[in-house]
Amino acid sequence: MPRRKKEDNSFGPRLTTIRKARGMTQVQLADAAGSTQRSISYYENDGGVPPGCVVIALAKALRVSADELLGIKPPLRVESVEDSETKRLWKRFQMVTALPEKDQRAVIRLNDSLAVAVPARRKGAEGERDDR
Repeated sequence: MPRRKKEDNSFGPRLTTIRKARGMTQVQLADAAGSTQRSISYYENDGGVPPGCVVIALAKALRVSADELLGIKPPLRVESVEDSETKRLWKRFQMVTALPEKDQRAVIRLNDSLAVAVPARRKGAEGERDDR
């Protein structure tokens, strides 16, 4: 009997991409989905597609629809760790608006001076490396 061709299955890479974009480890995803790290690894690497109830649990844990996880629909927008870092910084910057106007100006001056100084410092450090 001829060997069956391995089907082109993109579930594993899609699961990995979404999981990493969420900043989760396999263990964290397994805990959130009520599964094991070993099964998550299998789904990501060996091309296995989980049963429907597991797909639903994974989708809930990853905050995506089952259609997105299965590749029926493209992911709407997978919020990445970078997005959460940007949100955190934005919230902190918004706290400046509660300060008195004089303090707000001081924060803005400090921010402006750092924004100019850091790239110049990096450029200077690169120049030192080029001289060696």
